[in-house]
Amino acid sequence: MKSFEVQGGYKLSGNITPQGAKNEALQVICAVLLTSEPVTICNIPNIIDATLLIDVLVDLGVKVTHVKEGEYLFNASQIDIDKINDPAFQKKANKLRGSVMIAGPLLARCNHSFIPKPGGDKIGRRRMDTHIMGFEKLGVVSEYKQGDGFFKLSTKQLVGADILLEEPSVTGTANIILAAVMAKGQTTIYNAACEPYIQQLCHMLNSMGAKISGIKSNLLIIEGVQVLGGCTHTILPDMIEVGSFIGLAAMTGSEITIKNAGVQHLGMIPDKFQQLGIHLEIKGDDIYIPAQNSYEVNNYIDGSILTISDHPWPGLTPDLLSILLVVATQAKGSVLIHQKMFESRLFFVDKLIDMGARIILCDPHRATVIGLDRTQKLRGITMSSPDIRAGVALLIAALSADGISIIQNIEQIDRGYQFLDQRLNQLGAKIKRIDS
Repeated sequence: MKSFEVQGGYKLSGNITPQGAKNEALQVICAVLLTSEPVTICNIPNIIDATLLIDVLVDLGVKVTHVKEGEYLFNASQIDIDKINDPAFQKKANKLRGSVMIAGPLLARCNHSFIPKPGGDKIGRRRMDTHIMGFEKLGVVSEYKQGDGFFKLSTKQLVGADILLEEPSVTGTANIILAAVMAKGQTTIYNAACEPYIQQLCHMLNSMGAKISGIKSNLLIIEGVQVLGGCTHTILPDMIEVGSFIGLAAMTGSEITIKNAGVQHLGMIPDKFQQLGIHLEIKGDDIYIPAQNSYEVNNYIDGSILTISDHPWPGLTPDLLSILLVVATQAKGSVLIHQKMFESRLFFVDKLIDMGARIILCDPHRATVIGLDRTQKLRGITMSSPDIRAGVALLIAALSADGISIIQNIEQIDRGYQFLDQRLNQLGAKIKRIDS
């Protein structure tokens, strides 16, 4: 098992470019299963989750060519649908949550699929109901295999339907879209997720010949087509990396420029960091964060404590709450962090408390952070990364702390961030990858 040894207390400086968006990559990679024609995808991040998903597609018979860094050519002209019954294949698919999105395109293309028991982050319940209920509306019969822990899916013919999602699940919306684009007739999806990842997936599918309208809204209308063609698609910059770098600059008092940040797709992410008192300047598609010795929380107009919570897009993505919480530990003022979606995602705060942060964990969904205003630096400790986002939040804390920190289980970080230690070391960080 690998760990990071982090020497804290150094200021960073320079330019850094975000990788391709992890969450978009996992969706658009699965979309190649919908066509027998070649599909080129650019800006795929070099992360464990993307690599593993590509391996899953290879096992299904997809021919994959690594053209150059970040660019892959996919040819799914021959799919081995029987592979989904192979226990070894099922075990591999279970390793990452993104593999659930092979279900939609395989149903559209082959009338059979399965949804594996979801892997990925251990951040609380991550229900499959949205996926299954959406598929059933389209004419899919689902059968749960208790012993194997997965749903077996089949259909004679996907037929368009009116679907009202119980929750605006991003992966659920994506999976239903991937099935509905080749269903017979019209499908409407109400309460659909409309994150930039979903918008990008819809644009890609339309370039392949799909007929999707209502993009950017929570009402999608899909006219089914019989066949889809190939395309070339470029993945957006990762908004979570952009937010992570803003938080890193603030916590370490560093001057950093985030190049090619995809500013028009960030929604209110910059605003939320500004609410914590962090100065940043938008320069074209770049974000400049000047060095700050102090940043003060902006309370509400009536003087009440600021609450930062996650919401469906265009609200704040839950993936950045861990970063914002860590940044708040050194702000001047107090903040209530409310994580509505996942009941285990705030449990990493015990490690921050051990580092000297002042945090009250109110319940599984809420934590109150009393900012230290840099009057007391965090101290280095040994800790373990519980999930991708908390892992990076702990890394940011360690980079701002006095002394040396050891972060174990960094495979979690590698699942979502490519070469992060190398890229931050180029800015002046002191991160060493070691065997633990």
